[in-house]
Order: sequence, then structure tokens, then C-alpha cells
Amino acid sequence: MTKTLVEQLADFTAGADYARLPADVVEESKRIVLDSIDCALGAIDEPKGRIGIQYGRMTGGTGGDATIIGTGERVNVFGAAFANGELINTLDADAVLPPGHVTPYVLPGALAVGESTGASGKDLITAVAISHEMSYRIGKAMDYLRDFQDGKVTPPPVYGYSSTVFGATAAVGRLKGYDPGVLAHALGVAGSIAPVNSFRSWSEHAPTSTIKYLMAGALTQAALTAAHMGELGHRGDLRVLDDREFGFPRFIGTRRWEPEAITDALGDEWRFPAEQSFKPYPHCRILHALLDSLTEIVTDNDIKPAEIDGIKAWVEGFVMQPLWVNRVIERPHDGQFSIAHGLALGAHRVPPTKAWQDPALVFGDSVLGLMDKVEYETHPDYVKLLSGNAASRPAKIEVTARGRTFVGERRYPKGSKSPEPGTAMTNDELVAKFRGHAEGVLAEAAVDRLVDAVLHLEDVEDFGSVMRLTARTDG
Repeated sequence: MTKTLVEQLADFTAGADYARLPADVVEESKRIVLDSIDCALGAIDEPKGRIGIQYGRMTGGTGGDATIIGTGERVNVFGAAFANGELINTLDADAVLPPGHVTPYVLPGALAVGESTGASGKDLITAVAISHEMSYRIGKAMDYLRDFQDGKVTPPPVYGYSSTVFGATAAVGRLKGYDPGVLAHALGVAGSIAPVNSFRSWSEHAPTSTIKYLMAGALTQAALTAAHMGELGHRGDLRVLDDREFGFPRFIGTRRWEPEAITDALGDEWRFPAEQSFKPYPHCRILHALLDSLTEIVTDNDIKPAEIDGIKAWVEGFVMQPLWVNRVIERPHDGQFSIAHGLALGAHRVPPTKAWQDPALVFGDSVLGLMDKVEYETHPDYVKLLSGNAASRPAKIEVTARGRTFVGERRYPKGSKSPEPGTAMTNDELVAKFRGHAEGVLAEAAVDRLVDAVLHLEDVEDFGSVMRLTARTDG
């Protein structure tokens, strides 16, 4: 009898073996953990991050066995996962993988359960790899925000990251040692309680809700619930992914469903590392290639913001929606997505760390004044260039200053693997990003210890020892 998709995913989860993981899968999983911890550290004093911590305390109680990053507080796994999911996603500097943001949904539960169960670093790496591979494959089976047809960009009417609930549940189940039967029921429950895909509503109503595309904390708790329901004996819907008419593809809103993307060489080929990207800027990924070019122009020519008479950008076609064209900046969060604000801020040459959230900068007269000089339109070759490589994000920018026009153009932004050399972020660059976000939270010696532990995670016997290194030691 042919196994259902959920059962095949359960077998994949239970059967994955650290000893057989390719070297790039191990390395990328460690880099994801490193980058996520630094994003969380940079967010502990931000409004969204503080709210996440507060709710984590409310739901997590006291004296638990899972750590809220940057605080040293230990609560239960539900509270820690919620808080850490919100913290990782607050700055919008977290890693990117199709279908979009994956890590803030699938990693926090693994961090919490890995710590509470005394899992090894190898166990944690395996769970991270499983959750990202599964999320990537399911994402590839569904509608994608950057889809196009007939030469035009066609964003789906319903879209979001709810499908990451499967990867998040799998990571928890793997760390808790579930057998394939329990895993299958946990995944079946997960599909039935996944949050709705509200991304399009969020992106159409600017200034946007601060939940972002999907509240990370809420999905982490759904995944933990699903995992524990499987453990306690609930029967999940094992056919939830197979039923195109009434199952997950229908009720979650995708128009496209290509399950072969999920099952093809599952367990034999690991595909997520090729498209895993890291974000050097705490801003929506759509602006990164433009920011790369803008930074190069203003730095190489020592152009001051007051000297700029105008900035014109050619952008990705799908971003001509309220979320990205918004010019009403009521909170620092709004600046993370506004094209005009992002370019105006980028022109100020402030290091791209949590400093970009500083209200004095976000709402400063210089940045807000320069916003009025920013204009943009769709890149004419966007669809053609996009179709050639998954990492492609074509962008062109012109800066008018001192009576001259300076031009910059990029196809691949920094942070993605691409055919162009130097676009992928190195470990040294990720560590530099870590130091920028950890400043004022961890003492330099504490940063050194934490970075070293994560980059050598395969040698760690008790993952909880790593999480306890995230406790605030400075500031």
C-alpha cells in the first residue's frame, strides 16, 4: 500500500542520520543557528521583541528548562519557543529560504526542545536540517510570491508561510525521539491546525500590522501542540496533504500543488542549502540588491545624504503593493519594508545592524527628507532575469548628486549563492553580523564563546550549554 505524503515525511524525519548528512547540510544548519541567535540578540530591546519576551513569560511560567535568548530566563518550551520565534524575526534580518521566511517558524521549537531534552549538537543539527529541507520542499510544491506567467508577475491571491508548520513539528518530534507512526500523526495534526495564510491581507493594508506575514510565535506553538498531541495519542489526518480537493492544499489557499517536489529523492538529496540565503541588512530582502549598489555608490564617491538630489530605483515587479510602496512610517517596523525609507536610510551609511531600528535614525529629518527624493518603477527585464536563476533579484539604481548621475546595477544580492563570486556570505561575515547585533547585550568574551560553540556544534554534548551562553552579560 502506498504511503501518504505525511507518512513519507515521517519516515524521512525518523530515518535521517547525522552521519550521512552532506557536509554542506551540516555547515548550513550551523550557520542558520548562528545567524538566528544574533538576530534574536539584536531584538531584545525592540518593541516586537519585548512583546514576544513578555508573552513568553506569561505562557512559559518560571523555573522551566528552555531559555529565552538574550535574557537568561528559563521557561517552559512553549514560552521559550514563542519568545525566540518573535525575537528572531523582529529585525527582519533572519535567513531566507523558499517559500520565504522559514527559520523563525521551524527553529525556535527545536532550540527549546533540544535544550529541554539535553540533545547533543549533532541531534540539533539533524533537526534543523530536517525542518528546513521539509519546509523548502513543501514550499516548492505551492504558490510562490515571485511566480510569473505569460511574462508577467502574478502574486497569488492567498499566500503565506503556514506550510512551515510541518517542518517545525518534524524537528520537535525528531528531538523527542518519536517513531514514524507517532511522527505521522503529529504531522497530520499539524496540517489541520496550521495558521491561516494571511500574508496578502497584511501586505495590502499599509502601514502594516506588526504581526508581519505570520506571527512566528503562534506557529511555533501550533507545531509544539501538534507534536505533543501525536505523542499523547491523538490521531492526525494522514491524508491531509494528499487530498487536493478538501485537504491542506485547498484550505490553506494554494492554487498550485506539485507533490512530486516534496517526494522526489527525499532522504537521498538535500536541496535547501543551494537556495538558503542570509540577510546582511535588517530590511525586506527585496531591497538588498539595491542597497548593495547604493552603498557602493555613496561609499566609493563619499556622497553625503545632503548632497543627494534624487534616487531612482528599478525594482522587482511584485513589490508594487502597499506594503513596499508605503511612505507612512509610524513605527520602525514600517521602515523594514518601505522602498523609499529603506533607500533613504541606506544612503546614510549606518552599519546594517540593529542600529537601523534606532528611532532617532528612522524618524530623523535627514532620512524622512530624503524619502521624498526617492522614486521607483518596475525593472523592465525583471521576469527574464528572474527566470534564469532562483537567486536572481534584478535591481538598478541611479543616484543624482553634485550635478552627476551615479548608476549601479545588480542581479544577485549579497547573501545568496549565485553564479557570481562573492555573493554568498562567509562565516567571517556572519560572525561580524553577529557581533553587531550582540553589541550591548553580550560582552565580547561571551560573544567569542557563543560563536565558537555554534560553529563547532557537532562537538557539543548538551545543546542546553549553548543556549545558556545567550544570557545577557553586558548593557
